[in-house]
Amino acid sequence: MNDTPNDKPGPWRVMVAGAGAIGCLLAARLAAAGHAVDLLARGRGAQALREHGITLHDLDGTWRVTAGHHSAGLRVLHTPLSAAPEGGPPDLLLLCSKSQDLLALAEAVAPAIGPHTLVLPLVNGVPFWFFHGQGGRFDGRAVQAVDPGGRLLRLLPLPQLLGAVVFITAECTSPGQVQARNPHLLMLGEPAGGLSPRLARVAAMLEAAGIATRPLERIRDKLWTKLVANLTSNPLSVVTRTTLHTIYSDPVLLDTVRAVMHEALLVAAAHGARLEIDPIEFVQLGAAMGAVRTSMLQDFERGRPLELAAIGEAVVELAGLYQLPMPATRTLLSQAAWHAQRRLADAA
Repeated sequence: MNDTPNDKPGPWRVMVAGAGAIGCLLAARLAAAGHAVDLLARGRGAQALREHGITLHDLDGTWRVTAGHHSAGLRVLHTPLSAAPEGGPPDLLLLCSKSQDLLALAEAVAPAIGPHTLVLPLVNGVPFWFFHGQGGRFDGRAVQAVDPGGRLLRLLPLPQLLGAVVFITAECTSPGQVQARNPHLLMLGEPAGGLSPRLARVAAMLEAAGIATRPLERIRDKLWTKLVANLTSNPLSVVTRTTLHTIYSDPVLLDTVRAVMHEALLVAAAHGARLEIDPIEFVQLGAAMGAVRTSMLQDFERGRPLELAAIGEAVVELAGLYQLPMPATRTLLSQAAWHAQRRLADAA
């Protein structure tokens, strides 16, 4: 298990690959905390970030970070990289993208990864590393829905990988302009399980920057909790064009929510997850989120590809390994895909 060299007090070198809402939010908080942050962006987005920096509005106030050449602060770099950035490889690489874009992003930043760079993918859904370090008869298997042919497993240095479950909601109103109306929370863990010094150091660094971070001994347990939440809400939000409050409170929609939830919980149990989900409380908490539009609904409204593979198809793939039928989930995913295809056809 490789460890980060940054085990001493002082600024970290952090690379944030992906300048969407989550990437800009993390880059702003880390740069404001005094770390040397390289934010990777493309095209006109990179130019806008260089000129105007990042403005983040969150529950702690407004954070404005300007870009420049730094020993600490924010620097904006273009992707793809042809070599490690000036100053050497980062201590920590944050991969912030939609799951379907992760391979291209990983290929674009691969030259920056050094022998001690910790790699932390921050993506929704079933992660490509799901079977890495797990043990058992599926150990080392690729999840084909999110990593066809296991290309990510071969590209990224698995001994330097940490797992994450992201509980951050944010939205970009324009390049570098970010709104976040809920607390920032990350759950981190070693794919092989247990607590490690490097896990504790990364968590402490993020926590000090204002990102509530919890190191977990069993990262997949919390991952399944998030998967159940995503699977019951994201595709249904596309089909119904409505918010979390309506999804989890409307009696008609609750029939679908409960059917999908029960199927997902069975798959989680088959894969050894220890979940503490009270189905009644789960629905109540979902409704209490209020008039929140899911990230998938936002993507749908903007004509962007949907994360159906990571959030839905991968769960169905995991169910198939234990021959578990998922009729309600399959139907919901097919309906969401139909709406996405219809929108593309209408736009064309």
